[in-house]
Amino acid sequence: MRSHSSSLSLHHFSSSGLSRSPKTSVPALSRVPFLSSPLLRGAAASNFYSPLKLQLKRSKYVQKRGRRFRHYVVPVNAIDDNAFDDDSMGISSFDDWVVDDSVAAYMFSSSSDGEDSDGEMVLSPMSEVDLPPVRVSTDEAVTMTAHRLALIGRGQKRHRIYFGLLINLVLIIFLTMVLLFVDWCGWKIVRLPLAPFYLTSPFFVSLILASCAGYICVPLLRTLKFHQILRKEGPARHSRKRRTPTMGGLFFIPAGISVAKFITGFSSIEVSAAAAATLAFAAIGLLDDILSFIKQHNGGLSPWLRLLLESVVGICFSLGLNATSLASPYGMKMLVPLPAPLGLVCLGKFYLLLTSFCFVSMGNGVNLTDGLDGLAGGTAALAFIGMSIAVLPICPELAIFGASMAGACVGFLLHNRYKASVFMGDTGSLALGGALAAMAACTGMFFPLFISSGLFVLEALSVIMQVLYFKTTKHLLGSGHRLFRMAPFHHHLELCGHKEPMIVAGAYVVSSVLALFAGYIGLISA
Repeated sequence: MRSHSSSLSLHHFSSSGLSRSPKTSVPALSRVPFLSSPLLRGAAASNFYSPLKLQLKRSKYVQKRGRRFRHYVVPVNAIDDNAFDDDSMGISSFDDWVVDDSVAAYMFSSSSDGEDSDGEMVLSPMSEVDLPPVRVSTDEAVTMTAHRLALIGRGQKRHRIYFGLLINLVLIIFLTMVLLFVDWCGWKIVRLPLAPFYLTSPFFVSLILASCAGYICVPLLRTLKFHQILRKEGPARHSRKRRTPTMGGLFFIPAGISVAKFITGFSSIEVSAAAAATLAFAAIGLLDDILSFIKQHNGGLSPWLRLLLESVVGICFSLGLNATSLASPYGMKMLVPLPAPLGLVCLGKFYLLLTSFCFVSMGNGVNLTDGLDGLAGGTAALAFIGMSIAVLPICPELAIFGASMAGACVGFLLHNRYKASVFMGDTGSLALGGALAAMAACTGMFFPLFISSGLFVLEALSVIMQVLYFKTTKHLLGSGHRLFRMAPFHHHLELCGHKEPMIVAGAYVVSSVLALFAGYIGLISA
C-alpha cells in the first residue's frame, strides 16, 4: 500500500481505533495515561526499539498500572506534520522520540512469567503505509479457554469417579444385608443347623483377599504392559482406556476358588468340579488374551475355535457329571427342579446338552457384558448371590462357592470401578461364566441361572438380534440396517447419550431384582 503523504511523522496517539478524519477528537491520553510519562519517553530514547518493533521493558510503575490494559489494540494515527497542533487533541506530542520517518507502527510488549503476564499492545497506523502485516497472537486466550474447559471436564470426571465409588459401597451394603438375612434364616431353608455367618464369612474373606491381591498385581500388569486391546468399531470415548492393563482375572479368580476350597475342607466333589470348570474357562480366556497381546489386535482366538474349546469343556464336564455320584436330596440325577405345578422334570440325555449349552452361553454372555467399568464384575457378583441362595437347599457347599466368587468379584470391583485401573479380560469373564454354569449343572438349577444372569442373556441376545437383523435387511433390501446403534446393548445406551456410571448403576438395580427373584424361584423349586 502507498502512503498519502510523502513524509510521515508520528505526532498523535489514538486509542479508540475508530477515528478516520482529523475532526475526531478523542482524549486518548485519558484512556492510556502511562504513555505520556517520563518513563515511556526514556525508554523510547534508548536503544530498545527496532525499525518495526519497539519493546519497552516494564518498570515497577508500569507493572502495577499496565495490567488494566491487557489485550488492548491501540492504533496510531499517522498524519501530516501540519495537520494539527500538538495540543489540538489534548495529548502530548511524540516529537521528542528519535524515530525514523518511515516507521509508522510500533508494538508495545511486556513479558513476565506466570498467569498475570500482560498481553501485547499493538500500535497500528490509521492511514495506509507500506508495512508488513503485524499479527497479534491469540494463543493466550485460546489457552485460557481450553484450561477452563478442562477444569469443567475434570470436575465432571471427578464427580463420576465419586459416583462410581458410591455405587460400589451401595452394592457391598446390599450384598451384605442379603447374606446376613440368608444366614439368619438358613436353618429354615436347609432344615439343618449351619455355621454362623455361613455365607457372609467366605464373601468377606474373598473380598479382602482379592482387593489386597489387586494392589500387588495391578502395578505388575502395568509394568509388564499387558494393556487392553480395544475394538476399532467400539465407541470413540473408549480410546482413553487403551493404556489400561488387562488380565485382572489372574488375581481375583484364584482368590475366590481358594477361599471356597479352604472353607469346604477340600472334600466337596461339587466345589472341586465347579473349580475345575472355572479354571478351564480361565485358561481359554488367558490364551485368548495372550494371543491378542501378541497380535496387538482384539481378536486373539478365532470365534469358532473359542466356541469349540468351550464346548469341549462343557461336554467333558457333562460326562464327568454323569459318571460321578453327587450328593442330591432327590437320590438321582438328570433332574431339573421347577416351581409348582411343574415340579421335577427329568431331561435324561438332554441334560448333558443343556449343560454344554449353558457353559458356552454363560461364558460368552459375561464376556460380551465386560465392556464398561464395573459392569461385568458387579452383575456377576449379584448373579452368584442369587445362585447361592437357589442352590443352598440342594448343595450348601456350592452356596459357599458362589458366595466366595461373589466376594472375589466385589474385591476386583475396587480396582475396576469407574475410572478402572484394570480390566478382567477374557481370563476373568470366561471364568465367571463357567463358574455360574457349573453351579447350575451340579444342582439342576438352570431356570434360576437364566434369571439371575438375565443381563448376560440380554447382552448376548442383543448381539444375535443385531447380526440377524442386519443380514436379513441386507438380503431383502440390498443394504443392511441395524436394530441398535451398536451391540452389545450397553454400547447402544452409550451412543444414546447415557453416561457410563449411570448405565452401570441401572444394570446393578436390574441385576439385584433378578438375583433376588432367582433365589426365590430356587427356594420354592427345591
